Amino acid sequence: MAVSLLVFQLVVLLFSVIIHEISHGYVAEYLGDPTARLAGRLTMNPIKHLDVFGSFILPVSLWFLTGGAFVFGWAKPVPYNPYNLKNPLAAAGKIAGAGPVSNISIAIIFGIILRIFSTGGLATPFLATLFSIIIYINILLAVFNLVPIPPLDGSKVLFALLPKTESSYKLAFFLEKYGMILVLLFVFFGFQLIIPIINALFYLIAGRPPMF
Repeated sequence: MAVSLLVFQLVVLLFSVIIHEISHGYVAEYLGDPTARLAGRLTMNPIKHLDVFGSFILPVSLWFLTGGAFVFGWAKPVPYNPYNLKNPLAAAGKIAGAGPVSNISIAIIFGIILRIFSTGGLATPFLATLFSIIIYINILLAVFNLVPIPPLDGSKVLFALLPKTESSYKLAFFLEKYGMILVLLFVFFGFQLIIPIINALFYLIAGRPPMF
C-alpha cells in the first residue's frame, strides 16, 4: 500500500509540474515567443520534461525521510527568449505567474469533484485520500513557486510589479546573485512558514482539512 501511494504521489507530482511548465510555454507563445514550442516542450510527454534529480531522486528521498508525509520536486524549466517579448519584464511576470495559476486551477477542479462526490456519498476514504493528494500537491507547488526568491516564479512576478527605481534594481540584483542560497535556506529553515497558507487554501478548496 505504501509503495502504491508513493507511486501515485510521484505520478501526480510529475504531471502537475509538467502542466506547470507547459503553462509557462503557452503564455510565452501567446506573448510572442515560440521558443518552448520550437524546443518541443509544449507536450505532456514526460520524457521531454524529466529532470533526474528533481523528478525522481528528490521526491523519493523526501518521501522516505518524512515517512511518506511530504513529496516535492520539479521538471526541467521550459525555456523562453525575452528578446522575443515586447515588454520583457512585464511578460516575464505573466509567464512566471502562469505556472502557479495552472496548479491552483487543478486543485480547484479536483476540489469541486471531491465536494460533489462527498455530497453524493461517493467519496470513500480511499478516493478522498487520492483527491486530497492531488489537491495538496498542486497547492504546494503553487505556493512554493510564488515565494519571491530567484529562480522561483514569485521572483519574476515580484520584479514585474516593483517600481523601476534604483532600490528595486539593487534588490533584484541581490536576489538574483544569492537566489539559490536563499532558496536552500528557505527550504531547510523557512518552509514551515508557508505550511499554514497551504493548509488554509486546501481547506478553502476542498472544504476539509488534509487527510494525511
